Amino acid sequence: MPFNQETSMNTPDKSDRVSNGTPAELLSGVRVLDLTNVLSGPFCTYQMTLLGAEVIKIENPKLGDLARQLGADPVANSKLMGASFQAQNAGKKSVTLNLKTEAGKGIFKKLVADADVVVENFRPGVMKRLGLGYEVLAGINPKLVYCAISGFGQDGPLRDKPAYDQIVQGMSGIMSVTGDEASAPLRVGYPVCDTLGGMTAAFSIVSALYAASRTGHGRAIDVSMLDSTVVSMGWIVSNYLLAGVLPTPIGNQNMTAAPSGTFTTADSPLNIAANKQDQFETLCRLIDREALIADPRFSDRESRKKNRAALNEEINRALAANSAHHWAELLSAAGVPAGMVLTVPEVLDHPQLQDRRLIQEFNSGDDANPLRVVRSGFRFSDCEPTARTPPPSLGQHTAAILDALGIDEAEQNALRNQDVI
Repeated sequence: MPFNQETSMNTPDKSDRVSNGTPAELLSGVRVLDLTNVLSGPFCTYQMTLLGAEVIKIENPKLGDLARQLGADPVANSKLMGASFQAQNAGKKSVTLNLKTEAGKGIFKKLVADADVVVENFRPGVMKRLGLGYEVLAGINPKLVYCAISGFGQDGPLRDKPAYDQIVQGMSGIMSVTGDEASAPLRVGYPVCDTLGGMTAAFSIVSALYAASRTGHGRAIDVSMLDSTVVSMGWIVSNYLLAGVLPTPIGNQNMTAAPSGTFTTADSPLNIAANKQDQFETLCRLIDREALIADPRFSDRESRKKNRAALNEEINRALAANSAHHWAELLSAAGVPAGMVLTVPEVLDHPQLQDRRLIQEFNSGDDANPLRVVRSGFRFSDCEPTARTPPPSLGQHTAAILDALGIDEAEQNALRNQDVI
């Protein structure tokens, strides 16, 4: 299905809006060759295309990125435009190229000569075996920033092990602290390790690009999904390293404070984070449980943590008198952090996300099924992250990119017949 003109699904721009809807161009002029598949790498390069970089996906001519076949819509999957692919590939160009052929390698090297970044998420050693390792590519383009994303990194005893998000979730310790005593270890509900690896890669690449702009020299970057995930578990890891506290799963409760977690109301769950003493006291007054303030079991943070179960029981009993929405509004207005537990459709339809234009919509030609993707979680004072075009079909830009390299139509046809493109 062809996609074309971008349209807005969100509220009109306001005069006091932080940004005015102007697409961000912070990385304009940066060319990224994206050899990645599935999620960690594509998520990384998607962040860059939202900031104006030209991202060229180099895909296998037969089926392309595996994510093209993944998603909840079998029809889209069969067309190699699965929802999992569309989620983080808007704004990119697609070139099909068989890097196992000498002609394909030659074309890739020509692209490298004029590129700023190469990103790949093959297993360690694959690019070297293809004759396209960092040393070879840096010889062609000394300013090149080369980023390799893998499950465990380019060295260490696990370097050669295959890894998907599920594997890294288990090995990182994150599953051991997710859920409660009855349900842990529990998988986080989305591919968090892939996402963290991609975000880590994007940050490291932009940092290396800045350095290259000053020194004229690029560098290789080694991103480990395992490392990235462990780093993100900062407080859990530091409590063990620095305080000797063994991490345990405590479900929907916050290990650092009480009352802080998920509570029950008359109709649905409610998150409350009364992490400070004044917030706790305000909470007690608002739910008509002021006596809890003077109760020695709950008089200070550490006492409340030790007696968490008893305190939660008292709070849940009081919250049963009204709805989650009622309590969320009442507590938030008084300075006690509180929020309803929303479903994904509910949060995507929330006025807060609409006001901040987090969702970008493209005209798909089908009003009942528009193409919608998310931007990045930040905005600038004068512009916003934006995908300029919808996700590309497989090989959509091959001819145009090869034309720019001086490869004419006849030669392209020959390359196609040889399964090079």
